[in-house]
Amino acid sequence: MAIKSDRWIREMCVKHRMIEPFEEKQVRQGVISFGISSYGYDLRIADEFKIFTNVNSTIVDPKAMDPATMVDFRGAVAIIPPNSFALGRSVEYFRVPRDVLCTCVGKSTYARCGIITNVTPFEPEWEGFVTLEISNTTPLPARIYANEGIAQVLFFQSDEPCETSYKDKAGKYQKQVGITLPRL
Repeated sequence: MAIKSDRWIREMCVKHRMIEPFEEKQVRQGVISFGISSYGYDLRIADEFKIFTNVNSTIVDPKAMDPATMVDFRGAVAIIPPNSFALGRSVEYFRVPRDVLCTCVGKSTYARCGIITNVTPFEPEWEGFVTLEISNTTPLPARIYANEGIAQVLFFQSDEPCETSYKDKAGKYQKQVGITLPRL
């Protein structure tokens, strides 16, 4: 299994619509960078967020997430409270090939400010907008800039296609379009 280069990423996006919208060059001027890089793609966060709140004193339960624990926010800059987190979604829609697994890691610009971005792997033949988990590990409020880079996707191609893809098993997050809360 090898990591894929900018050439491969560009070809897959142009010929097979792997990422839409696709930014063919890395955009850096005046923004947190996004677009293609040497061995990855820096995705952007959209302007819609679900920000965790504790006003209802509920319990966080991954088997039954109470929507009342989140406040919906839409705007150019989201503020994540101290020691809290938010969910967001990517601007880009992804279509992962059957013989590819993607990992996603946070950008250093945010990590150096104590903001951690977590995303689970994109399995073979998964498609949709990426739900991003953004944690503010600091004791201060933190800004997240919509429509700018937040994480980098790395593409690993196997030497053989998998026997069962995410699409084959009808994964619960297949073709997700909004910010998706945990569900069974």
